[in-house]
Amino acid sequence: MAEEQKRDTERVPVPTPLYGEVKVYQPMTIIDISKGGAKIETPFMLQLDSLHDFRLSLGETSIIVKGRIAHSQIGELKDGIVLYRTGVEFVETSDHAQTALEMFVDALKIARRMPAIVDGQIAE
Repeated sequence: MAEEQKRDTERVPVPTPLYGEVKVYQPMTIIDISKGGAKIETPFMLQLDSLHDFRLSLGETSIIVKGRIAHSQIGELKDGIVLYRTGVEFVETSDHAQTALEMFVDALKIARRMPAIVDGQIAE
């Protein structure tokens, strides 16, 4: 009885079971990324042409983008687990997310062109 008093709205029993789905974020590894998509690696297969929300950590910025599964294939077997390599095309990207993606990808391109700095000492 006390539980019913905590609710703002009444729950109504359904005569037969209703079914739905729950969206759960699963870990993935981003292999490469562009302003329009990414190649990811997951321990599960994603269905071709399906749409998913992806949470991306781009350095200090975190964004959520919608992506369409463009292709998927078995990548490799690691520690007894099959890993899938999947191409994701970003769709319906918000202006904020698109700007963050562009800045991140541009920064990666610049960093890749910079010569590596090696710390060392000159021997006499």
